[in-house]
Amino acid sequence: MNNTLLNTALAIVLITAFVASLVTGPAAIPLSQSFEALFGGANEAAVLVMQEIRLPRAILGLLIGATLGLTGAVLQGYLRNPLADPGILGISSAAALGAVIAIYSGLAAMLPITLPVAAMAGALLAVFLIHRLAGRHAGTITLILAGLAISTLGGALTTLALNLSPNPYAALEIVFWMLGSLTDRSWLHVTLAAPFMIAGWFMLFAAARALDALTLGSDVAATIGIDLARTRTLIVIGAAISVGAATAVAGAIGFVGLVVPHVLRPLVGHQPSRLLPASALAGGALILAADVAVRVIAPARDIKLGVRTALIGAPFFVWLVFKTRRELV
Repeated sequence: MNNTLLNTALAIVLITAFVASLVTGPAAIPLSQSFEALFGGANEAAVLVMQEIRLPRAILGLLIGATLGLTGAVLQGYLRNPLADPGILGISSAAALGAVIAIYSGLAAMLPITLPVAAMAGALLAVFLIHRLAGRHAGTITLILAGLAISTLGGALTTLALNLSPNPYAALEIVFWMLGSLTDRSWLHVTLAAPFMIAGWFMLFAAARALDALTLGSDVAATIGIDLARTRTLIVIGAAISVGAATAVAGAIGFVGLVVPHVLRPLVGHQPSRLLPASALAGGALILAADVAVRVIAPARDIKLGVRTALIGAPFFVWLVFKTRRELV
């Protein structure tokens, strides 16, 4: 499929999902009044809803979805493994642990910037540990086991923090936060996370040419002038700061980085550099669509965004397991 045509189609889907996110919510604001309120208007209540509640929520959904889709595509290309994903590899779990520590210790309340910083530190540590555990030439099983070890450790330490929490209400708040949600997010969350996510994007996109070369193997890539150490640094730090910032403000949202690159890969000719922008666009559209579904389907129950994406991703993962097993027979 033509790459320009694909990216244009995905951009249209993304814009449509963004608009749907802006006009969907419990406040019954007419469509024409909604867009008028985005740029000011006579109805102060509508202006407040649109500018302070729906717009930052939609922007965060776009940024977080693009981050997860892009990171999944980069990790799959770098590790040459279709099962690589920030969630499966434990990056999201470690980022959540860092954020929980910041919340539990009270640092996030005293200094809000410590929340994304702690989450990014956790994600960065997870990436380095996985790289050390699995090794550069790790197979699928080794990679999954390394990611599972990090994810399990992060989950265990998070549970320990909850178990030791002296305040049950704070513990409940952390549990709900960990399920992943964009509810009640504000411009403060956008300000905290957006610079780190965007900086991570630049680093991940900078590795696009190297990802294409790595499809030929590490030795060939080094022969044609690819700096493997620089590439690894860009990907490790880019994935850590972008996923860490996304997790810090929205909790752990899984499966987006796994599903989106898999669906799009056949459409881009299995070329990693062409997959990156497509995955970013589709990831943003998927998170926005899932968040709209959260507000439309059983809105009174406040089903968390992470639960919605898991309901989409888990069956896909099962299908992928069966597909891989058939190919090995």
